Amino acid sequence: MSSSAHHLAIGRDVLSQEASALLAASFSLDTEFTKAVDLILNCQGRLIVTGIGKSGHIGSKLAATFASTGTPAYFVHAAEAAHGDLGMITPDDVVIAISYSGESSELAVIIPMLVRSGVKIIAMTGKPQSTLGAGADAVINCHVQREACPNNLAPTTSTTVTLALGDALAIACLSAKHFTAEDFARSHPGGALGRRLLLRLSDVMRSGNDVPRVTPDISVVEAIRVMSRKCMGMTAIVDTGDRVVGIFTEGDLRRLIERVGDVRDVLIADVMTHSPKVGYPQELAATAAKRLNEMRVNQLLIVDSNTQKLVGAVHIQDLMAAKVIL
Repeated sequence: MSSSAHHLAIGRDVLSQEASALLAASFSLDTEFTKAVDLILNCQGRLIVTGIGKSGHIGSKLAATFASTGTPAYFVHAAEAAHGDLGMITPDDVVIAISYSGESSELAVIIPMLVRSGVKIIAMTGKPQSTLGAGADAVINCHVQREACPNNLAPTTSTTVTLALGDALAIACLSAKHFTAEDFARSHPGGALGRRLLLRLSDVMRSGNDVPRVTPDISVVEAIRVMSRKCMGMTAIVDTGDRVVGIFTEGDLRRLIERVGDVRDVLIADVMTHSPKVGYPQELAATAAKRLNEMRVNQLLIVDSNTQKLVGAVHIQDLMAAKVIL
């Protein structure tokens, strides 16, 4: 077997072992899992995740997952907890303590103190009968038959299963709290998801003098001049109350020239598109982007939802610049 084939075989074997372990873990979930979910949901304080070594790395990730999915949480390193950070944990908190062996000396020091303070403890361990398991209010069994490491030493399969079980806890809590995509976006305002779920048309639209607008009684030639100055590829047509009655785009102009040739004597009222589709300032920019795609147009007029007066306009390029469309 070539070295490349050997590497592929090893990689596939590791993934297969870990996938099998995850499937086994799903079948072994029991009332301890539901007990852990209830402890988290009924927590009056914060969810604290603690561990050391590889378990600490897993714990740090899980704390971040809980925090971003509706459960206030943070990570406390087990060794630091034993040297002062234990004071960060209150009786109203719930602690998830992670140790595959359940016998980590650092956790062995702090668990009795937490129990004495009345803190509820969820153990994530591969040894439910361990010291950690015995001192916990709920035990999530992370046991695996063996590690993917050929020496059965490096935490591999066990850390994967622990991470997945922690994710399962977080998502069960998310579901119970009816946590929505918009709730999620509020924890991620700087990312692409935040832009898609938080940006409104009012945040990206052009307004005031930047919006091309004309009245129905002017000529197509004058409308073209307005369109050229504003560079949006269209103009809105509004009545004397600034309410939208139509739209005229560069595409409309091309079709008009093909049909009649000379447009100098044509009034915009005779060739505009009547009652165009509009958006509203409070509408999600991502929703507007989807509508533009479905309508196969590049511009959307924005009107006040109460007065129906023109307040802005958005071009598909504006949505791309705001990274609503990637």
